[in-house]
Order: sequence, then C-alpha cells, then structure tokens
Amino acid sequence: MADDSPITAAGRKHEVDPEFNRDLNPELEQLFSGRLAWRPDPKMVRQANLTRFLATWELADLDALRRRAAAHPEWFWDAVVKDIGWHFAKPYDEVLDLSQGAHWPRWFTGGTTNLASTCLDRHATGSLRNRLAVIWEGEEGAVAKLTYRELYQEANRLANAMAARGVGPGTVVGLYLPMIPEAVVATYAVAKLGAAYVPLFSGYGAEALATRLQDSGASWLICADGFHRRGRRVDMKSVADQAVAECPGVERVLVVNRTGKPTPMATGRDHWWHELVADADTTPRTEAVDSEHPFMVIYTSGTSGRPKGAVHVHPGFPLKAAQDLLHCFDLKSSDTLFWFTDMGWMMGPWEVLGGMALGATVLLYDGSPDYPGPDRLWSLVERHGVTVLGISPTAIRGLMAAGTAPVQQHDRTSLRILGSTGEPWTPEAWEWFFQVVGGARCPIINYSGGTEISGGILSGFPTEPSKPCAFGGPVPGMAAVILDEAGNPAPPGTVGELALTAPWPGMTRGFWKDPARYEDTYWSRVPDTWVHGDFAVVDPDGFWYILGRSDDTIKMAGKRLGPAEAEGALAAHSAVREAAAIGVPHPVKGEVLVLFCVLHAGHAWDDRLEAELSATVAGHLGKALKPDRIHAVTELPKTRNGKVVRRALKAAYLGRDPGDVSAIENLGALDAVARLKPDDGARQISLDGGSPVGGGVGG
Repeated sequence: MADDSPITAAGRKHEVDPEFNRDLNPELEQLFSGRLAWRPDPKMVRQANLTRFLATWELADLDALRRRAAAHPEWFWDAVVKDIGWHFAKPYDEVLDLSQGAHWPRWFTGGTTNLASTCLDRHATGSLRNRLAVIWEGEEGAVAKLTYRELYQEANRLANAMAARGVGPGTVVGLYLPMIPEAVVATYAVAKLGAAYVPLFSGYGAEALATRLQDSGASWLICADGFHRRGRRVDMKSVADQAVAECPGVERVLVVNRTGKPTPMATGRDHWWHELVADADTTPRTEAVDSEHPFMVIYTSGTSGRPKGAVHVHPGFPLKAAQDLLHCFDLKSSDTLFWFTDMGWMMGPWEVLGGMALGATVLLYDGSPDYPGPDRLWSLVERHGVTVLGISPTAIRGLMAAGTAPVQQHDRTSLRILGSTGEPWTPEAWEWFFQVVGGARCPIINYSGGTEISGGILSGFPTEPSKPCAFGGPVPGMAAVILDEAGNPAPPGTVGELALTAPWPGMTRGFWKDPARYEDTYWSRVPDTWVHGDFAVVDPDGFWYILGRSDDTIKMAGKRLGPAEAEGALAAHSAVREAAAIGVPHPVKGEVLVLFCVLHAGHAWDDRLEAELSATVAGHLGKALKPDRIHAVTELPKTRNGKVVRRALKAAYLGRDPGDVSAIENLGALDAVARLKPDDGARQISLDGGSPVGGGVGG
C-alpha cells in the first residue's frame, strides 16, 4: 500500500535531518520526491529469513545488524556460515586473516571445503533429494527437469569421466554453453574435482572466446553444438572451433548435442558429452580443498585492454550469493527462482549456486523473452510457478512496448518477490514492473553490486518499505559508505562515490594474472577502501540511490547528472520507448548532454518532435540541464541481458576506440551511431534506412 509520508529505511517516520543537503540539482529533487510505494504485511515480516536471523542474535532491526556486521565482520560471516549450514570438511581455525592487508584478506583459514558439498551433495543425500533442483525450458518449447538426486548423479558421472582424463586441481575449464541443464551439471562437476571453470557468454564471437581461453590458460572447453534464437539455429561449435584454433593450450572440447544438427568433430580433441559420460559411474566424488582455493575465473569487460578475470573461491562467491538471496530476496527451499540471464554473466552462476545452496528450485530459460510472442516470459512464470523473478530494467522497458495485455493474460499469483539489477531504473519502468507484473503486491528488490563483489552492495528488503527506483540500504555484511571527492564521508543528499570500508568473503581474490590491475582499479584512490565506481546518494528518508557508473556520469557546468535521470526524463514522453544518455566534451561547460532514443511505432522523427522531447527533458531536469542534442536511432547497443553499454555508445559517437565490445549483441547499433557526428543536427539513423519501428527485446 502507498503512503506519502517520509520514513526511514527501517520504516520509522522522522523529521528530515537538519544537516541534509538542500543545495540539490533539480534531478535529485525529482528523485527524492518519490512516494513510499510498498509496505510489507506483518505476516511477510514474521516469516522472513531476515526476521529469524535478527531474532537469533537478539538484534532490534536491520540497521542494528548492519552496524554490528560492519564493526565485527568475523562475527557476522561466522554466523552466516552457521545459518546457511555451509559444510567444511575440516573446520576453519580463524574466520578472517588480514595479515596481508585489506586488499588480500584470507577467509576461513585452515578449513577445507567444496561448494558442491553445500550447494548440491547435502540436499541430494538428505530430505530434499526429490525436490526439483533445475527446471529448463528451451525457446522451441522443450522442457527438462532434474531433482537434486538426479543432478547429483549427473554431476558425479561427469566428474568421474573428466577425472579419468586428467582433470583436477590446477585444470581450467571453459564453459561456453547456453542456459541448459548441462551448464549446471558442468559447474558442479568441475567444482567437485577442485578444478576452476570460466563461464563464457553464449553469444561471444570467436575472438572474444579465444581471448578469454588464452588468458585463463584453459585446457578444456565445454560447448554446445548450437542454440535457438527467435526461431533460428545459432551455431556455437563453429565459433568454438575458430577460437580453439588460436588456443593451442585447449586439448579437449566436450560438445553438448543441444540442437541435434550434424556437427564437425575433430578426431582426438572433440568428444560428445553423452558419449563421454556413457560409461562413467555415479560414485560420489567431491574433493575437499583449501578455503582460498579458486573455483571460478569470470571475466568482465574493460574500457581498454584485455578483459578482467575476477578470481573467486569456494566459500566466497557462493556464500555471498546465498546470503544475499537469504536476506535480501527471502529465498526459501520452497521457492522457484528465475533470473533472466546467461551463465557468462555473474547472475547465472549467482542464481545457480546461491539458489541451490538454499535448496530452492532454479528455472533456466534458453531463449528470447518475447518469442514466439510478447507473452513468453509471463507464460514461463505461470507454467513453472515462479515465485522469485529477476530481470534488468532495460529488458522491462523493452517488454513494456507490447503493452499490458501479454502480461495480464497469464496467472502470476505465484510471484511473491520481484528482483532487478544491472542498471538504474526509470520511474515509468519501475511502476510498470510493480503495478502490471506484480499487481502492486510484490516488492521490487532493487539490487546492485558487481562481478567482483559476488553479489550486492545495496539492496531492497522484503521486510522493509520501498520507494520507486531506490535501495533500502547496504546489504548486511557490506560496510558501504558514500565518499566525497576528498575521500571523506559525504553528507546525506550529496552525490559521491560508493565505497566499502571492510572486506567480505565474496570479494574477488584479484584479477587473474594481474594483481596490480586489481589494486589499481579498486584500492588506489582511498587508503584501505574499495571504491566501486558508482555514484550514489542518500535521500532524507534514508533510501539510497545509484545514479550510474562514475565514468558514465555527465558533468555539466559544475553539476553531475546520472544518465538514468536524463533517460527517465526523455522516456516520460509518450513517443519514446527507451533512451540512453552520454556526456560529450564541451570547451565551456565541460560536457553537454546528448541523448539517443528509440521511438514507439507510429511516431516519426522531425523538428517538432525533437523540440518537444528537449522541452520534456528540460522540464524534468531544469533548463540548465537541457540536452544539447537528441538523436533517434532504431536500437541501442545492449548485452543479451538487456544492459545498455553507454561507454561504447559514447566512444562510437566520438569516434574513439570503444574497448571490449564482445558482450554487445547488436554491434550494428554502434555502426549506426558512428555515422553521426557530435556537431550534426539531431537526425534519425536507421540500420535499414527506414523509419523507426517498435519491437521486442533481443534474446
């Protein structure tokens, strides 16, 4: 239910802090004016995992937990280990060792463990053995299901087959698969052997794939023959062959027969998955490894240079993912979790490992969210009884184009939690997700962190009230602060850098083969402080907001403007389906605002519409932040999970090197933008030379 009164993040009404910064930019005033959109009902609060955790430790509220966890991380993470039931074959001697500094903490020292013991084995051999672990649906309509017991047997079978061929500690295995059950089986099989795996985006081209295989030193690659997108078969094996030709270290390629089409196989190197495991047994095989033993190297794109390989360890990434799902998303073993993502992005391993650590069912979908019709995503929710649904704001903006009917024709009463991550919301998209998809009864858990974090820094909470587009505050265990330009805590209402002042188990153990780059990226600006690279601000009611990446933030005549604010202002016009904002260098103002928009079907670009859109933005943000240019395009450059890549958009517009663009699915969007010039008048650029049309979200 809605309530216009001011509240704190803990739900307590209060007087506005007299020290609150009142010298706000117009866009912050607009942002802070948001009403209280949702309150939890008492039953939800009573039954929440977080409420139980607070009661166990006799803590008054979430803020008390945050304070104690920040001051005593050893206490907090020991409590989380016990609460989740994380299994250690040999108990640890010490929770946290900081002898090498905050950059290089060692967690659970002296202990041995394996993530598969907690996330899979204990459920498969316990009371959840017949609980569904994985539900899979392909775009073509095929469905497969595995119980925890069945998944355990398949993971043991693959682990034994790979061990017989030399895979073990020190082996690196590339995982180039769509969202299919074999991706989950392989994740656990590799972990069971103490090897490390490299999850790779299923849409990568050969060069991007080869770069990551070379950098990681992978000797195995697990791939599929192909997958289906929008009714067409997409070949993966030929891409893998091209990449492996540049990677002499890759000795074996294991191929999943996903589409059933004839596939060339290199004798001696290539093996069909089903043939390799045919003679392997299901004898349990889970190697206990040191608590700091790596299990994953996951790559993030850089603006220049080679991609960064974030190193994660067994009781690090999965433990943080499970804790976030436990406390922020209230995930229980009775839930079905579905996050629209890819195994090559952090959220793929996050949902698989974190969800299964808690004994929940994970739904995988291998396809486009709007194929064969705009209701596909909502039919998945109904068909499989999804209770916790996660999706990016950009994907929601794309699905909004089809209207409300595709959503409303499906039963969504199974839903109890909505989640989002990847980028800031626009108010219109947030309201649509909340009202249309969730029926104003499900909280939106706004969640933000990163690949190097293993999950969230800030989040909403189902036990706390929420505002549109806001975060309730830091995730327990994350000692988050906002710093000014001098590295000091910023007053409420002041935009600053989001930072962390204490370590946590999920933090990356550096970048693969490049520790200096890791230190320079996060630890070089403020002593013993992780500076994350996001601009953030706290409103007078205690709600937090992320305004975008600090390198995306637009600095106009002394004012800092988050791209999401400008994009939301433009998208408020009925003609605009979605938008992206960048800052362009200006000799006097420092930067000026340039916007790119995709129009709804039926709207033609002309000078009148341009003037209307410019006035709309100025009306929302103030005349001082009026855009310098607006361009209409037919599409924005995006990753598969719907995230707009603004830094590549800006580089293309300015004629600069865009850096690593391997994660972008529609590179033609950059080609179109590159044909514009910063000093051109606003004009429409279409890939096919025609007028803009409405459309769905790419897969």
